[in-house]
Amino acid sequence: MTSKDQIVTVELTDAGSTFTLREVCERGDCHAEFVIKLVSYGIIAPVDEVPEARQWQFDVEALARLQKAMRLQRDLKLNLPGLAVSLDLLDEVQDMRREIARLNQQLRQLMDE
Repeated sequence: MTSKDQIVTVELTDAGSTFTLREVCERGDCHAEFVIKLVSYGIIAPVDEVPEARQWQFDVEALARLQKAMRLQRDLKLNLPGLAVSLDLLDEVQDMRREIARLNQQLRQLMDE
């Protein structure tokens, strides 16, 4: 394997799956304190609002957002407020791309008629 090769691990999970704080930390390879800080900044959210962090459950979307936040922090050295703003902006860009694709599809259908 050369230095350019990467190993990518993909884990398929059911969209309705939930994970405990411990499982999220294991899958995200991070400490519980980091996840708790992300929750306090609104970067990720447990499925139900339970005051005790040990009882939190996270969905697949929260796990994906956690991993994205970790990449941004690692690659761009962003602090938590910067992570929150960056992830919100990335979400907006993704929403706009979906809307553009939907509008382009409508336009193609109208032109075909």
